[in-house]
Amino acid sequence: MPKTTDAPAQKGLPGRKAQAARNDGLILETARAVFLADANAPIAAVAERAGVGISALYRRYPSKEVLLRTLCHEGLRRYNAEADAALEDSDGWRGLVGFLERVVDADVHSLAVHLAGTFTPDDSILPDITHSGAVTEELVRRAHASGRLRKDANASDLGLILESCAAIALPDQVRTAQLRRRVLAMLIAGLSEKGELPGPPPQPGEFAWRWRPRK
Repeated sequence: MPKTTDAPAQKGLPGRKAQAARNDGLILETARAVFLADANAPIAAVAERAGVGISALYRRYPSKEVLLRTLCHEGLRRYNAEADAALEDSDGWRGLVGFLERVVDADVHSLAVHLAGTFTPDDSILPDITHSGAVTEELVRRAHASGRLRKDANASDLGLILESCAAIALPDQVRTAQLRRRVLAMLIAGLSEKGELPGPPPQPGEFAWRWRPRK
């Protein structure tokens, strides 16, 4: 998930609403950093680091679970927006590669990797999950049609690639971004290689168990 910015939310808003939008953007950006560092951190840690009162935070997000759901949903929306943009490219392979690069740069999958199973998704996210599956399948179909994507690669393989890149995390953000792009380039090269991959490809829903609440 990318860092939250307040500019879109503020545009055309009067003073108090603009300030509320700035506060909301700050809370989400801070919460992302806090929970990436420690998924078990209390919601109070977000308020303290953001410099907002706990009551102000609770007015927007009445529980940690609501805040976590919001963060992950925002990441899914960004994923879908990038996938939709990639489908506008007339070259199926170029569209797929550009999509992977942009999603890695936006760090969309880090929260999914860290927070899966720490909260219960609700029905509001289901339309975006459905859309995500559909656009990813279409990206892969178009890349196959281009003749560049290896025949035994499927949509679920893209998720594994993105999660692999998200797992690279150093204290230096610039170096993290460099290494993620380096690894992504090697993985993309593998997507266009010939020959068979070992083992069967990931199956639909094979990783859904991660989103069940942990006991």
